[in-house]
Amino acid sequence: MNREDFPMLKHNIIYFDNGATTFKPYSVIQKLCDYYTNYSCNAHRGDYKFSLKVDEEIENTRSLVKNFINAKSNREIIFTSGATDALNKIIFGYFKNYLSSGDEVLLTKAEHASNVLPWFELAEEKNLVINYIPLNTEFTFDLEDLKKSVTEKTKVISIAHVTNVVGDIRDIKKIIEFAHSKDILVIVDGAQSVPHIKVDVQDLDIDFLAFSAHKMCGPTGVGVLYGKEEFLNNIRPIEYGGGMNAMFSYDGIRRYSNIPTLLEAGTLNIADIVAFSETIKYLNDIGLDKIHEYECELKRYAIEKLEKVNDIIVYNKYAESGIITFNMKNIFAQDLAIYLDKYNICVRAGNHCAKILKDELKIKNTCRISLYFYNTKEEIDYLVNVLSNPNLKDEII
Repeated sequence: MNREDFPMLKHNIIYFDNGATTFKPYSVIQKLCDYYTNYSCNAHRGDYKFSLKVDEEIENTRSLVKNFINAKSNREIIFTSGATDALNKIIFGYFKNYLSSGDEVLLTKAEHASNVLPWFELAEEKNLVINYIPLNTEFTFDLEDLKKSVTEKTKVISIAHVTNVVGDIRDIKKIIEFAHSKDILVIVDGAQSVPHIKVDVQDLDIDFLAFSAHKMCGPTGVGVLYGKEEFLNNIRPIEYGGGMNAMFSYDGIRRYSNIPTLLEAGTLNIADIVAFSETIKYLNDIGLDKIHEYECELKRYAIEKLEKVNDIIVYNKYAESGIITFNMKNIFAQDLAIYLDKYNICVRAGNHCAKILKDELKIKNTCRISLYFYNTKEEIDYLVNVLSNPNLKDEII
């Protein structure tokens, strides 16, 4: 689907590492070059037409993002350097002041490091309690598992919408409905969901959401922090400097700007924010429902083929996303990935930044295939053919 739009695909590679980052279509690349070529000026600094053009482009992207996730207001869209930056701003900017000693944070052992390590740091600083919603034999959880985990001390649930190893799609709407009935706030890591399925923050009633542009055919170095305006109005910046203040004087008197400017100190990643606008348009033209339907079709096809390969272990065959996590018996994951690279097949190997998931999988490293709409069944066939090589283990050794 739309393969002709991606120059990276001309390099004769089969790219199954879309969970790490995605390729960029020509329209995004051209928009990036257009900024550097035709109006490469700073934002919010100039009273001349080129600088004002930059302001217009940034706010245009903000509006497109707002509509893409159906936020109420542009003020609820904060540009960050990525999902990691967004989560840190949420955790240290809002929850550092919201939570008190003894309060409980609920995570799962399938979470990405960006949604675990900041909590470890804050828990140590504020004497918080971190607990984990138990995972079942499919490494997922349901609403009943969550309900059993909640205590009177639970103040926040911080979880991925789609996990980056297991690839399960959590029922965020039901989770949030229950959480809010208990006055619990919910942070959603949308890094693996926003690029693949429709995320409507109003319908889901999400309190905070974080995601990255580069995982959805956009440029690197750009992320989005969404928060309900009522919460963002009470957030404290964790970075201070130019652009986010209204005034300050020598005696320490200062007045800061309102959101979103409050949380966008310094010079933004202008070129990539501007190019991100083309990403949103591009995905809208294809349609997220169409993307998700096609990925599910590819996933089913891949599982059916992989299960016929000797010694293949698939850990998440029933997950609804385009993520497939697997190993081959008696072969180290990284060795298998290096072997596949000889055939121009790109997969991810390791712990995928979900280091505590090993407690559930009972193995530290796995290979991961993560599909996107420009992948094909023919590419899957080629992968399966390479994995079916009877001399594979000998060649790796």
